[in-house]
Amino acid sequence: MNQERGNLLALLPLIIFVSLFLGAGIISGDFYAFPVLVSIIIASVVGLLMNRKETLTAKIERFAKGAGHPDIMIMVFIFLLAGAFSGVAEKMGAVDSTVNFALSVLPGNLIIVGLFIIAAFISLSMGTSMGTIAALAPIGVGISSGTDISMPLAMATVIGGAMFGDNLSFISDTTIAAVRTQKTEMKDKFKVNFFIVLPAAIVTMVILLVLTMGNQATVGAESFNWIKILPYLGVIVGALAGLNVFVVLFGGIVLAGSIGFIDGSFTPSSYFGSVADGMTGMAEIVILSVLIGGVVELIRHNGGIQALLYHATRKIKSPQGAQLATAGLVSSTNLCTANNTISIIIAGPLAKSISENYGVDARKSASILDIFSCSIQGLIPYGAQALLVAEVAGISPISIIPYAFYPILIAVCGLIAIRFALPKFTRKSAPEANPVRS
Repeated sequence: MNQERGNLLALLPLIIFVSLFLGAGIISGDFYAFPVLVSIIIASVVGLLMNRKETLTAKIERFAKGAGHPDIMIMVFIFLLAGAFSGVAEKMGAVDSTVNFALSVLPGNLIIVGLFIIAAFISLSMGTSMGTIAALAPIGVGISSGTDISMPLAMATVIGGAMFGDNLSFISDTTIAAVRTQKTEMKDKFKVNFFIVLPAAIVTMVILLVLTMGNQATVGAESFNWIKILPYLGVIVGALAGLNVFVVLFGGIVLAGSIGFIDGSFTPSSYFGSVADGMTGMAEIVILSVLIGGVVELIRHNGGIQALLYHATRKIKSPQGAQLATAGLVSSTNLCTANNTISIIIAGPLAKSISENYGVDARKSASILDIFSCSIQGLIPYGAQALLVAEVAGISPISIIPYAFYPILIAVCGLIAIRFALPKFTRKSAPEANPVRS
C-alpha cells in the first residue's frame, strides 16, 4: 500500500454506514425507517473484522481508544448538559413565553418576518432546530390559516429561522461538533460564522417582507411571563462573554430551575425529572458520536483517512480550494445521512487535516462545516425538519423547497466568503491549553 495514497478499502465501514442509512430511506421512502444506530453498529462490526494482520483484541482496544478520545468525551458532556438545559427551560415555560412575547410586539403586516425572527431567536437560545420547529410549526399553520400567506411559505420560514440558530447557537450539536473537530473556540467560530450568514438573514427578511406585503395576521398572542425568557438570555450573554461552556450551560440549568421553583412550575422531582429527560433525549447523538469515534479511528489506522485526504486534496492548490473541498465533503455527507450533526462528525477530522495542510484558519473551517451542513439540512425534503413541518401542516415536504430562502442564501454567502477570503483576520492557532473554553 502506498502510504501517501492511503487505503481506499479502509473506508468500507463508512460506505456501509451511509449505504444502509441512505439505501433503506430510498427503498422505504422514509429516511428514518432504518435506525441510524443500527447502521453504525453494523459499520463498527465490519471495521473490526477488517485488517487481519491484527488481533481482534488489538482492534477492539483501538476502537475503544477512538470512541473515548478526549474530544469525543468533551463533546458528549456538552451534549448532555445542552439537553438538560433545553429540557428544563422548555418544561419551565421559556419557549411559550418567548413565542408569545414576540407575537405580542410584532405588527400584523410583519408577522411572517416576525415568525422568522422568533424562530431564529428560539433556535439560537435552545440550540435545536427540531425543538424550535415543534414549538413554532403550529403557530405557522395558524398564521397561514388567518392570512393569504401560503402554507409552504410559512413552514419554510419556520425551518429557515430554526436553521439560523442550529448553525450559530453555542449549545447546538452542530456548533459543538464543528468546534470540537476543528479545535477552535465557540465564541471565535460564532463571530466568523455570524459575519458570513448575517447578510443571508437580512436578505431573507427582505424577501419575506416583499412576498407578504399587505397581509394582516389574525393570530393573537397568549399571555407570557418575561421572567421565563431570562434563562435563554443568560445563556446567550454568558456564551458571548466567553465563559466556559460548562459554566454557561450549568448556570442556565440552575437559573431555569430557580425561576421554575419560584413560580411553582417545578417541584424537586419534576425539576430533576426534566434534567434527566433532557439528557436522555441526547442519548442517540451521544451513542452515535462515541461509535463514530471508534469507527473513524479504525479507518484512520487502516489508511482510510489518508486515502480520503489524498483524493480530496490532490487537485487543491490554495487555501480557497481547501475550503471548497471542506464544503463539498460536509455537503455530500449530509445529503447521504440527512443529518447535519452526523455529517460534521464524519467530515470534521478530514476537514481538520485539510485546513492544517493548507493554512486555513480553524475558525473558518469550523464555520464552513456548520454553514454548509445546515444549508443542505434545510433544503433536503427527507430531512427531519422538512418531514416534521410537513406532517404538522399536512403538505408535501417537496412543496417547501421553493421557499427555502435562508438555507440557499447561507450557502451562497458561504461561497462568497470563500471566494473573497472573508472575513479578513489574522490566522489564530488552536487553543490547545484550554480546549473547552467557549
